[in-house]
Order: sequence, then structure tokens, then C-alpha cells
Amino acid sequence: MDNQIQHEDVNTLIKRRLEELEELKKKNIETFEYSFDVDSYSRDIKESYQEETPKNVRAAGRIMAIRRMGKASFAHIQDKQGRIQIYLKKDDVGESYDAFKLMDIGDIIGVEGYVFKTKTGEISIHAKSLKLLTKSVRPIPIAKEVIDESGNKVIFDQFADKELRYRQRYVDLIVNPEIKDVFIKRSKIISSMRSFLDAQGYLEVETPILQPMYGGASAKPFVTHHNALNIPLYMRIADELYLKRLVVGGFDGVYEISKDFRNEGMDKTHNPEFTMIELYVAYKDYEWMMSFVEQMVAHICTKVFGSTEFEIEGKKINFNPPWDRVSMIEEIQKATGLDVLNASYDEVKDCLRKHGIEPKPGESKGKLIDELFEVTVQPKLIQPTFLIDYPVEMSPLAKKHRNKPGLVERFEGFVLGREICNAFSELNDPIDQNQRFQDQVKMREAGDEEAHQVDEDFVRALEYGMPPTAGLGMGIDRLVMLLTNQPSIRDVILFPQMKPEK
Repeated sequence: MDNQIQHEDVNTLIKRRLEELEELKKKNIETFEYSFDVDSYSRDIKESYQEETPKNVRAAGRIMAIRRMGKASFAHIQDKQGRIQIYLKKDDVGESYDAFKLMDIGDIIGVEGYVFKTKTGEISIHAKSLKLLTKSVRPIPIAKEVIDESGNKVIFDQFADKELRYRQRYVDLIVNPEIKDVFIKRSKIISSMRSFLDAQGYLEVETPILQPMYGGASAKPFVTHHNALNIPLYMRIADELYLKRLVVGGFDGVYEISKDFRNEGMDKTHNPEFTMIELYVAYKDYEWMMSFVEQMVAHICTKVFGSTEFEIEGKKINFNPPWDRVSMIEEIQKATGLDVLNASYDEVKDCLRKHGIEPKPGESKGKLIDELFEVTVQPKLIQPTFLIDYPVEMSPLAKKHRNKPGLVERFEGFVLGREICNAFSELNDPIDQNQRFQDQVKMREAGDEEAHQVDEDFVRALEYGMPPTAGLGMGIDRLVMLLTNQPSIRDVILFPQMKPEK
């Protein structure tokens, strides 16, 4: 029952474990216990150990290693804080010691005993009682280290295949417990973000996931059908239009931390189901929102990590305000020599081709400019940077720039060439908004499947009057990726979308 069992055929192992399960039942031993009162955890036990005052503890965890020695045995159990060794002696635990012979790596046990230090200096639990809590009938893959003939350390039987780890996250968490830290930090990032917004007096709200009309972004939706109403419904691609309806209704500051869904491809920064924070604050504009984002991210960094300076992918990144602010049009012109705002559709097309991208049929000029930006400018935005002032045709929900014709008051935040947020001075002119929607219809008719739909109810809401408003959308998954230095969005989502298992 040591690590060598991992080389045996899994079906044989399962068969043997099922036989052990029956043997335990014959001994009237509960194999799937109902509860166990735990009062101590591995790290706390080690940190509070005092040799002169042995402490009694009740601990539980999964067996990760076993070393049997006749009438005594050692084992390591893993709990939520880490691992700790337990010492089992037949004279102390009695009949439970015989039952322990039928236990395996992967079984979950509870022990009661006192804390001591072994001759080798390892803080351990000397068990006075032992209880099987859950019998594991499928063996877990345990990584092993051996030294080869050349003296090199070789690790095998490791649960290292990325796709398998994402698909069987429950196993990943067992055998690679260090990844728990990523998800603990993710939870703390969201918690600190929420507390920051609450402290500003903004109200957390909930808006529909199933919507009769999708909007708030340029993306393909997931479509479903409501049987009773006999209508199609769409899983939301953004929360924006509902949240702005609430601003119309008199809420001066609302936010939602939500799951959004986009029927798009999957890569290192895209998962069809993802987490967003959207915030709308009345009587503010995009200049104010830039400062607010800087402050919020710096607060999260300091609260969760104790610093605004990080080493990410080998680069030193500093989230301390203020962030750089650069113009999209100017940066593209620096990179390509082309003034895309005043260039013709064909000139932008030709420029894109020069940079190795073949435009797709029906793409709007705004779409072409976005693609040109992605290949010529975006990879260079390493330090936290606000890219500001986008062409009107790229932003159907943003307010026209007060001083620059043809542009809107919009920014996106970039770090290490990745977009982490998008924000506007929100368009609150219902006549302008309706015209923008009609322009989007023309784009859709020309072949742009991601063009925005006409939301007549939203226009009606604006007709009642929405105050000047600043709006923000931030990708929480991407922020967590950066702050925890993870290479893929799948590394920060507990159960990412996967291809069907073969």
C-alpha cells in the first residue's frame, strides 16, 4: 500500500480497494463516516508546538503517505493547511490498528492524540485513537522522487498533464495542493474589491442572466429557449444595459460581480464563461473612472499581497498610481505611420495586410482598427496603461469626445499586453444612442455577427433621462491571472470549459 501501487493496473487497484471495503464492513467499521469533530489543523499544530506542554488535538485529513513497521506505523495526512505526520502504535489504538492495515493512500481519517517531536525532529501527532472517515476506492496519482544512477532527482507518477488537471480539478487539488493558494487569493481579490466598492457607498445588485435581448458588448451569445413563453432567451454577454437602467431609476452607484457568457473561441485569456465586475457611477466621467480604477487595483494589491509591485512572467510590474495614459489613434500612427481616424476604409485594410492580417469579409472600419491595434500596439503595453479615446464606430455605448471629433470618451486598461478593463463616459443621449444602434444594424447586415442589437427598451429608458455616468467593466479572471502570475485563464477558474472527454 505504498507509492509503488501507482504502477499497478488501476482496475486491479480499484478491485482490491473494494475488497478492502468489504473486509472493513465485515469488521463493523464505518467506511463512510457521518462526522468528525476537528479542533486543530496541520500548520497551526506545528506553529504552536511547545515541547514542555504536549497538546492534545483532534485532526483529520487524507492519507498521502504510509510507512508500516509491524506494530507501529507512520503516515502523513493532508488537511486544508498542509501535511502533518501521525504516529500509530498498536498498543495505543487497539483494534483500529488492524483496520489501518486495510487503509490506503487517499483514505480520509480522523485521529485524536498529543503532539510530539520525533527523533528526526519532525512535529507529529501520536495517535491515541483512529477513525476511518472515508474509504477511497480509486487510487490517487502520487508524485514520487527517486535518484537515478547519475545522482539526478527524477519525478514520476506526477499528475502534471494540464488538460487532465483542468478536467479533474478535484484530483489536482489533492495532489498539487499548492494551487489552492491561487484560488484562495482569487477569493480574497474579489472580497477586497467588494469591500472597496461598498466603502464608497455603491450598491451591489443582481441583474438577469437570461435576457430577451443581449447587449452591452460585441460578442456572440449562447441561445436557449423558454418553453412556457415560447421565446428565445440569451445568456448575458454583459450587465451594462440593465445596470444603466438602474442609474436611470435613481441609483447613483451600482455594481455587479457576475458570470457572463460569450459564445467564442477559447485560448489563454478567453473562457466562454467568465467573471466580470461592472460598475456605474452617476455624475462622473471616464477621467474620474481612470483614477478610481488605479485606486481600486492598488487597494487590492496592497490588501491581498502587501505590495503594488509584482514580478509577472519575468517582468517587474508596478500597479502604483498613476498609470500611463496614451491615445489609441496616436499609438497606432506611431507604430504604422497611418492616421486611422482620417484614413479610408481601404487604407486601413491595406495597412492591416502589411502587418500580416487578412481582413474578414464584412468587417467594419472600427473592427479593422481594433485588429491593427492588437498586432501593432497592444503587445507593447507592458506596465499598467490606459489606452484612451477610441473611434466612434468601435464604441456604440460610449459618449462622443467633448473635444475630439470622431472619437469617444473611452479607455481600456492593459498590463503585459492584456486587456483587463473597459470603461466609458456613458452615452446618455437617446437620439444619439438610437442612431448608433442603427449603425450597428448596418454592420450586422454587412456581415459583422458581433455587432450590437437594437435595444428599444434601453433607448426608452434613456428617453426618461440618465444623468452623466461613468461605467466600468473589469475582467476578474484576467486580473487574478496577472496578480497570481498564472499563464492561462484556465489556471484561475476552478472548472474551466473543456472539450468533451473521450
